[in-house]
Amino acid sequence: MFSGIDEVDWASMEHAYGPADDVPELLRGLASDDPAEREAALDGMYGAVHHQGDVYACTLACIPFLFELVVDPGVQDRGGVVELLTSIGGFDLDEDDEAEIDEDEIEGAANYAMAAAAVTAGAGVFFELIADEDPGVRLAAPLALATLHRHPVRVLALLRERLPVEPDEEVRLALVEAAGRVALRHRPLAERVGKWLGLLASRADSPGLRLAALAQLARCSPDGLPGDVVPVVSGLLREMRSAPEESGVREESAGTGTGASPGGIPAREDDGPEPGPDPTPTPAPAAAVAVDSDPVEPIEPVEPIEPVEPVQAVDPEPVASAEAGRGEHVATPTLVGQLRSLSAQENAGRGAPWAADLLRTLHVGLDDRVGDRTALLADQLRSPDRRQRIDAVRMSGGLIRAWRGPYEELVALVGEQLADPEPRLAEAASHVLEELFELAAPAADALAARLAADPGGWVRTWAGGPPGLGSTVKALARLGDPRAVPALAAALEREQVAHDVGFAVGHLGAVARPLAGPLRRRLAEVELDEGAYDRASPLLAGLTALRAGEAAPEVLRMLRGAPEYRGEWLRSAALRALGAFGPAAREAVPELRALIRRPGTASATEAAEALWAVSGDADAVLPVLIEGLQSDQVHDRRSAAVALGALGPRAAVVAPRLRGLLAHDELWLRVDAAIALWEVSGRTRETVAALLTAWEQNRHVRVRVAECLARMGPVPEGSAAAHVLRSELVSVRRHNAMDGGYGSHDIHEDEKLLTLCRQALRGAGKGSTP
Repeated sequence: MFSGIDEVDWASMEHAYGPADDVPELLRGLASDDPAEREAALDGMYGAVHHQGDVYACTLACIPFLFELVVDPGVQDRGGVVELLTSIGGFDLDEDDEAEIDEDEIEGAANYAMAAAAVTAGAGVFFELIADEDPGVRLAAPLALATLHRHPVRVLALLRERLPVEPDEEVRLALVEAAGRVALRHRPLAERVGKWLGLLASRADSPGLRLAALAQLARCSPDGLPGDVVPVVSGLLREMRSAPEESGVREESAGTGTGASPGGIPAREDDGPEPGPDPTPTPAPAAAVAVDSDPVEPIEPVEPIEPVEPVQAVDPEPVASAEAGRGEHVATPTLVGQLRSLSAQENAGRGAPWAADLLRTLHVGLDDRVGDRTALLADQLRSPDRRQRIDAVRMSGGLIRAWRGPYEELVALVGEQLADPEPRLAEAASHVLEELFELAAPAADALAARLAADPGGWVRTWAGGPPGLGSTVKALARLGDPRAVPALAAALEREQVAHDVGFAVGHLGAVARPLAGPLRRRLAEVELDEGAYDRASPLLAGLTALRAGEAAPEVLRMLRGAPEYRGEWLRSAALRALGAFGPAAREAVPELRALIRRPGTASATEAAEALWAVSGDADAVLPVLIEGLQSDQVHDRRSAAVALGALGPRAAVVAPRLRGLLAHDELWLRVDAAIALWEVSGRTRETVAALLTAWEQNRHVRVRVAECLARMGPVPEGSAAAHVLRSELVSVRRHNAMDGGYGSHDIHEDEKLLTLCRQALRGAGKGSTP
């Protein structure tokens, strides 16, 4: 094995962490008899050679040797190597990607293309591996074929023929998933795949397989889903819960005798002939995997292919499961080992650990069918199976983050999980509710009960970081519920105050007024050393939110004595607090006047903004803010524009300067300047035009734009602004929803946007908005 590996000039190549001269050792480690060494080698391949999906020259050089590994039955854990090859070769560079490539990315793009060509050229070996004795290999091979092979019709035929003879349930699900992947990658085949999936969904012999078929049908052919998909799925889940644990071995008669069609479902007259695969190719030698350059098989129109002998069935004697086929699990410090360990803990005791993945796939496929998804999750949340409820809680969070809808019942059901004795379930529920802000109202009583029952969870501590409030405290505080106040009071008595206590106070508003005294007292105790900002910032945030002017002396101490380390941050926080106190902080006026004597700096702008709020002296602050508007730093110019807008008509003299900024390259500066222009001049036409342009260019400015439109008063019916606002209100998808990520305040910001749009349209936004 590995003939020629030492002749490759590995040292001349690099991977993510430097010279690639360690790659031969990693490759040999993948073939080791020691499970810990194999896992460490696989971790090294993903961590360095294929770091975060990147393809380097050394990654390309590995491909022939990886193919040698997967075809050698003496190598253990080959399924992991198949998955690695699939990842290396499965990157699709579409036309949009190619158009966006700059000069620095050309080499990387070329590597992706070469990797895809090399792995695809050798993908014929996966035809043989789909019937391998190692169930871990059989589990990985279908997706490899669907992702990499050039002949999708042959792949589909093989998947269908393999399904009735495959003894392992998890592998059978992988075969169905691979069919869905083929349909997504080759859309002309979607109708054919959808028809087969529909038959599986209605007549397959296991509820798991029917659920898998529904999930893939939702992804690739959603119009083929049954109209009553929610009760159908709910019934399958009940059937899976009530059935005894499956052995994974199917009855010998399932689909292998006369009258059965591929897929383990009875043949039907209108099913029509299906093409069989070409003769199963033999594995190509590793050294020749990049030579096979057959063109991609045309897929439309598709002519029937003469059927051939079906893939040889695996002997239905007791066969190891796919999980066991992944090799012996060992405790290793690698990322792969940690992920595997976490997965094992998560799935411990589950009769069907793959059910959660199927449900997630189904939910993704259902997409904007919020009503169906909500009903399905409500049913899952009523399940007697705690693990299914944990999955449903997490999926509920994902649904609400991305889509707008009526979620009162769903939120109440999530709240009910807080009382469950299973800590993972209650913790998952509290984390989801924390992100909902005002939408968590149906669970308010459940949150309060959880809070009272678990005072030990009010503050959480971690090694190496500051303490933080528990999810239940934050969720209740974000609702403005006064029942969160005792927990915050207790947090303020701890030796180290939770870093997020001030933000919680801000959401509570006036009901948190009793906390002003403890906040002030703790601020007075802060030593003005290098840790001053970390200790003072949560306290200053709380006092700012409460507008606690009686704390001006303590805040002034921070302003005057800020240390060099993070002193600028501490002064900024102190100035925000003084500005929030308004006239109650009049003793700070001399200090603020001294700070504005350095015009054009960020601190001068912040001091001028505070001085205006405290004294109302427009003549003193206007020159400073005009100077700030000319700063070299975009952030400082934005701050000056916002502060000038607060002066209103008293700053009308700066209107021409603000108007000039409407053509600036920086979008956020254009938005701030447009809003300030309206505030100082009262003229709406230029402002609205600039704001609507920004609205279309960047969805993240929409809350800021809607705030201004709401304050302007009733938006004229039939205007461009009215059209934009109404279009936002009828959209089902949240404006800030992201694929593959989210922010902790996304739901709150989107709900705020909807409220502002309604206010602007009905004219309820006159004056300042909350």
